[in-house]
Amino acid sequence: MSFYNESVWTRPAAELSPSATLTTAGHSVKQQCIVNDQMGPFIVLYILILTVGLPGNLLSVWGFIQSRRPKQKQSTSVYLVNLLMADILLLLTLPFKILKDLGKAPWKLMVFHCQGSAVVMYISLYASIAFLAFIIVDRYLKDCHTAQFLQLHEASFAWLLSMVVWMLLLLIMVPNMALPTENLTESKYLRCSSLKKELSLHWHTMTVFLNMVLFLNASAVVLISSGLALKRFMRSRSDPKLRIDARRVVLSVTAMALAYMLSFVPYHVARTPYTLAQTKVIKDCLTERQLFLAKESTLFLSLLHVCLDPLLFFQLDAPFRETVRKLLPCSKNQSVHAKEQVVQEVMLQEAHAEQDAAV
Repeated sequence: MSFYNESVWTRPAAELSPSATLTTAGHSVKQQCIVNDQMGPFIVLYILILTVGLPGNLLSVWGFIQSRRPKQKQSTSVYLVNLLMADILLLLTLPFKILKDLGKAPWKLMVFHCQGSAVVMYISLYASIAFLAFIIVDRYLKDCHTAQFLQLHEASFAWLLSMVVWMLLLLIMVPNMALPTENLTESKYLRCSSLKKELSLHWHTMTVFLNMVLFLNASAVVLISSGLALKRFMRSRSDPKLRIDARRVVLSVTAMALAYMLSFVPYHVARTPYTLAQTKVIKDCLTERQLFLAKESTLFLSLLHVCLDPLLFFQLDAPFRETVRKLLPCSKNQSVHAKEQVVQEVMLQEAHAEQDAAV
């Protein structure tokens, strides 16, 4: 059954209808389409993300702290650490979203979510998109050894690139916290865009556009990396040894690229038309409600990556993997083999770093 089977015009008078009247401080009255009165299923899903994602990422924080070497020279580890920071920030904002969507939070807390924690959530989301793209590209380049002369694998370059990403996102998104807002009467179904004045709404629209540009560029780089990995695999048929390496590369890069696309493409397909509804380009209430449902459904897919990222940390970072394995019941029987594997991977990474320095 659809969420919209219930007629929006036959609700009891005691409830806010999907086209409710809101009064601002200036006593001007306007019709407000209520789109977020069917949040029950999404609240359950967000609680599930928080329940699964928070322990996994806290374990990842512990694992990275315990496994760090004094001098970390690998760019992949830098991107993984920044991805972990983004995931933790995103998880910290979820309780505010859950309370706001429940409609049980105090009015000031709902406004705080719209002006503060929701902004942090989207900063974290797009930081995750950027760092996942960096990890995919870095994985391809490192395995193929095609960027040694550019020194793209140095930790200093990775930290610089990471700082640029954080600074750009803060520059784009933080003004949404500070721009002026409307003074509305309290409502159970607060819609964050209804708080925005004209200037704030224009900045919000520009923010969505710039974030879309970031996503499209990141996606293009991910697709190019996947295509090059597949091309290398097809060309390696004549060399059995090279074919094994190419197979490992194409499986690793393609799997991460596929997960990336499934997580983030649906949300951005739904995001643009929903923004048109927020800016009143689309004014039909039923259409707005459908677009909101599409946006929330695909947002859940985008946030789901915080539950899966700890598996990525385990797969790509050998010292982290060894540290986490010590917690497993079977760790004693596998510790010798795991340590040998970690030593081999670390020695291989250091050899690649020395080759890069020599070039």
